[in-house]
Amino acid sequence: MRIVAAALQPKIDEWANQRPTATSPSALVGQQRALSALQQALSIAGRYAHGFVVTPAGMRTYDVLNEVESKQQWLHANKFDWVYVANPESANEPLCVNLPCGKANDFLVKLWELLQADVSVRAPLRDFILETFPSDRVAKYIELIIDRTFDDLPGSELATVIVSHDENEPFMLCDRVTEASLFGSIRLQSVEGTISSDLHLIEAGAVLKANGGVLAIDAEELLIQPGLWRKLKYILRTSEFHWPQPGDANIAAYYQPEPIPVHIKVLLLGERDIYAQLRELDRDFDNLFPYLADFSSHYSLQNAPLAPYFDYLSYVERESAVLPLAADAYAALFKFVTRITDFQTELSLDTIAIMQLMREACAIAQTSASKEISASHLQQALKQRHDRDGYIAELSRRAILEGQVYIATEGEVVGQINGLTVITAGGHEFGEPTRITATVHYGDGDIIDIDRKSELSGSIHTKGVMILSAYIANVFARNEAMALSATIVFEQSYHEVDGDSASLAELCCLLSALAEAPIQQGLAITGAVDQFGRVQAIGAVNEKIEGYFELCRTRGLTAKQGVIIPAANLSQLNLSDEVIQAVADNKFHVYAIEHVGEALELLTQTEQKQLYARIEQRLNELQQIEREVPWWRRWFN
Repeated sequence: MRIVAAALQPKIDEWANQRPTATSPSALVGQQRALSALQQALSIAGRYAHGFVVTPAGMRTYDVLNEVESKQQWLHANKFDWVYVANPESANEPLCVNLPCGKANDFLVKLWELLQADVSVRAPLRDFILETFPSDRVAKYIELIIDRTFDDLPGSELATVIVSHDENEPFMLCDRVTEASLFGSIRLQSVEGTISSDLHLIEAGAVLKANGGVLAIDAEELLIQPGLWRKLKYILRTSEFHWPQPGDANIAAYYQPEPIPVHIKVLLLGERDIYAQLRELDRDFDNLFPYLADFSSHYSLQNAPLAPYFDYLSYVERESAVLPLAADAYAALFKFVTRITDFQTELSLDTIAIMQLMREACAIAQTSASKEISASHLQQALKQRHDRDGYIAELSRRAILEGQVYIATEGEVVGQINGLTVITAGGHEFGEPTRITATVHYGDGDIIDIDRKSELSGSIHTKGVMILSAYIANVFARNEAMALSATIVFEQSYHEVDGDSASLAELCCLLSALAEAPIQQGLAITGAVDQFGRVQAIGAVNEKIEGYFELCRTRGLTAKQGVIIPAANLSQLNLSDEVIQAVADNKFHVYAIEHVGEALELLTQTEQKQLYARIEQRLNELQQIEREVPWWRRWFN
């Protein structure tokens, strides 16, 4: 069926008219599945209740986690200040004490006063310390030094604060993971030729700084560092942090601070592939990280209302620090965010991509002294981006226009068809037509794929050729073998051909050659096909249509040109304004089909029954000739 212009893009104008007067900026729009998983993880304590957060490309992780923290805090968080104090019984084994948040410095002042006071009058001060800083470790340490003086303590330092924080501190994000940044370190010093360590040389890492709260770690950064993953697992299993020995194996320096108990919630941040590999390769992973918070990169209008998405756009606009969006800018922005997702009812949540577009459009608006970003500014920004990325596409199109690559867009030819491919160069995709030809000859029913014979066919393309061969055999050779063989090839293709999106074009080309029915060269076609002739969806449908349209427009539109696509791809159409206008003016056409028969009728302007009857008649004639030829002549021939 022919597609009307209105169906070639999403309902962007209708959506833009639903813009509310007030919004509440939020980075968590459309993330209910992930938020539910995080809520479950943050409501449970214990060693085996950590989570993995799938972070799609373009998501500003810090913003998302910050908003999660403001709404869903860890219910079992219990933070302390941690202080290492001199051990009167061992100079190289300092002791740790925990204190209420923000009280570490106050404790050190009172500890200093206690040791300065005469032993006989320390009782009131001891009671004050025990009452002000209620902790078993504090009580144990005060009991240990209650009758000691500074002279009884080893070294020249009394204590050092390892971790000090406020009650309402947010989560900690460790996105640059090294052993020192994650686990801390103990440095060494040389005093009169003697290498040693001391209290002030102990430095805490993210695990201890986040102790009692939530620690988010970049999974990829963690896993590429040898040994860090195993060490983190040990801490999570034992709930205890042991300091590594300072220095390296060539330096003999013993310094072993007392282990610190760890009570922490860990969230690993990474791609879905990393999550899958950890589940497959590490037997401990499922036990330690049972909660998967899968953040989405799309907002589906089939499952949720449009209104919350305006809150997300408001958040992106705020973080972009750009001029306000004009009323007419929203339709252009909706067109962009749906084009990213490749679906008419899916809106992108790629924050960085949208921010980049907004900032580029803002720069254009400021150049023209505008006080807001309009649709024309967004369109100009997209055009500039297309011009920057379009050099390779321009060279490819120029080769066709100059005749170096032969592509016919007018007339009709038997056994020749314009298929549609997509080229990816430097991250930029563009559509490019390719000429497919087929010939038939007397034989035993084989279909020879020249690209496969010359080792230029990928495995998926080879599968597609086998499927179309099966369709032809199912239709025309159920009872006896065909006395006809065929060859098929992508003309002027000098690199590997892969994918099954050209299998429909190849099948139509073969049937055209078998029926000796000419194909309209103004029509290009894309689609995969199954063994029953049903047409299946393909990728990059917009790029393919626009690539062929650009070639036809440059040569001059004839009103007989167009593209045939699978009906399953209708929900992905989001074409440029130029294509939509040409379709509206009846100068270019887009057809959607569900079966190969529909494609053949459009391409050959002949009914499917007549075409198949001509093929059957030709095959019957060849079968009759084959029966009349003696077997020995067929053998030697």
